[in-house]
Amino acid sequence: GTYKVGFIPASASSSVVGGDTDKAEKLPTAEECVSDALEVGYRFLECAQFYGNENEVGKAIAKSGIPREELFLCSKVWTTTIEKGPEAVRAQLEQTLADLGTDYVDLYLIHWPVPGKHVEAYKTLQELRKEGKVKNIGLSNYAVEDYQELMDDEGVHVKPVVNQIEINPFLYRKNTIDFFKKEGVVLQSYRSLRDGKSFGNPVLVKIAEKYGKSAAQILGRWCVQKGFVYVPKSVKKERMVENAQVFDFELTEGDLEDLDSLTTEDAFETFEGLYRKCVNRDTSKDGSMDGVKMEITRN
Repeated sequence: GTYKVGFIPASASSSVVGGDTDKAEKLPTAEECVSDALEVGYRFLECAQFYGNENEVGKAIAKSGIPREELFLCSKVWTTTIEKGPEAVRAQLEQTLADLGTDYVDLYLIHWPVPGKHVEAYKTLQELRKEGKVKNIGLSNYAVEDYQELMDDEGVHVKPVVNQIEINPFLYRKNTIDFFKKEGVVLQSYRSLRDGKSFGNPVLVKIAEKYGKSAAQILGRWCVQKGFVYVPKSVKKERMVENAQVFDFELTEGDLEDLDSLTTEDAFETFEGLYRKCVNRDTSKDGSMDGVKMEITRN
């Protein structure tokens, strides 16, 4: 079957360059970056209100001449909009559609489970799906407990198709992953390549040498073999090509076990701290623990 590889567009103002170690050079614009991604064969474009560049993504799509039905467009609604309520969520989707130059998105996600607000926002996504402006709806950065809160609400009747969370061998939250798999929710990995920060890890380097592959390709293959939707990110065209070349080899069970063992207790603690910080990020409660779940499944 066909496996869609996601691509997160980067802008010239972005400080995050996944998989790229040379950050001193001038970065391409989001339009240039997405144009390159489409040219080399990517068809899943992973966008978001927060990235602030959906207009540039739309320009690249228009220039590409690729039929809309061949593209899979995903976007996410940010915390500030979620906090404002249903009408703001609707207005943001309309802005996203206008920026991308389309009348629907294939997938629309809640970017973070904003305490006291995310369930209402999800109900709005249900309505937008019914209206045909969104084909599928889902989640991003949801802990098990956030999902349970959502599904326990009697007004929620459409199960999310996706939960997009960080997944890589350095943050392998197996209990959380097993829970969502059992629920039938597809797991989409972001930071699949860990922004290139672990390419020198000895275990990763050894396995890469064994297969004559790059560290990035080993991380990508790990994601694919684990059954996650793999979302590589780079602003360099040659890296885009490299990152997609993960289907011509297979890791052994021993390789997988060695990679699985790279997650440390410190990684779980760092994740938990980031979660607590980000669920209220940019909202009126930014910087506080107001409403934040202090006990979540972190592994």
